[in-house]
Amino acid sequence: MPPAIARSVASLRSLVAGWRAAGERVALVPTMGALHRGHITLVEAVRQHCRRVVVSIFVNPLQFAPGSDFNRYPRSFETDCRQVDAAGGDAVFAPSVEEMYPAGFATEVRVAGLTETLCGPFRPGHFDGVATVVAKLFIQCGCDLAAFGEKDYQQLQVVRRMATDLDLPLTILGVPTVREPDGLALSSRNAYLSPAERAIAPRLYAIMQQAAAALEAGATAAGAEAMARKALKDAGFNPVEYVELVDAESLARLDRLRGQARLAVAAWLGQTRLIDNIPVPSAR
Repeated sequence: MPPAIARSVASLRSLVAGWRAAGERVALVPTMGALHRGHITLVEAVRQHCRRVVVSIFVNPLQFAPGSDFNRYPRSFETDCRQVDAAGGDAVFAPSVEEMYPAGFATEVRVAGLTETLCGPFRPGHFDGVATVVAKLFIQCGCDLAAFGEKDYQQLQVVRRMATDLDLPLTILGVPTVREPDGLALSSRNAYLSPAERAIAPRLYAIMQQAAAALEAGATAAGAEAMARKALKDAGFNPVEYVELVDAESLARLDRLRGQARLAVAAWLGQTRLIDNIPVPSAR
């Protein structure tokens, strides 16, 4: 049976209520559509924990800055629904902007600290938009579990903090980044890359691995980050917004490798902003 399509909060809650009455656990996979293998991996991951899976598809205007790519963000609803069906999803929640943010909407969810590093300074307001929409999705769905990819690691940590601080009764599952055979992290925005840029893009991951190896060998964070910045620029990435070694939980910058750490990068290739991160020591 194909997944049910819920366009309103009321219809989503009606579906979930039926599952709840049957004693079934419910998982949510929040997406902005343009689904790829990374999203399907999230569906497969939550399937191991919950009988029912809802995939939300909503391009959230609150997390796009004025003049950014909101209007050109890839949208492929019918194809997305077929992928959800093939992955075993039970429902697609696809609200309109008016359903999600009705007239008079005036509430914002903000997570301090975690949003002020890495992508935060380069995308003002972005994580406020993420926290607001995700909090609404959790409340609307009433899910037991929600999954997010580690590729957007800062987002994952922001959502975890938000759910903890607001006492939301669900588990947040982080799922390892899914990559192409050449190492490029899967992202809906990869569709923006020209063939020539797509050939260069895997260098991002390769350079991160080189920097991680230097850190494991005893290099300072400043030294490894400078090496990676130069290598990225030489490969054609411009500008390189950041290369930072951070604590895996707090995202605080580290001066050298210690404890649980992530190496995070954001850089532009042509008109496409690419982000990636790896744990250090990284699995290679």
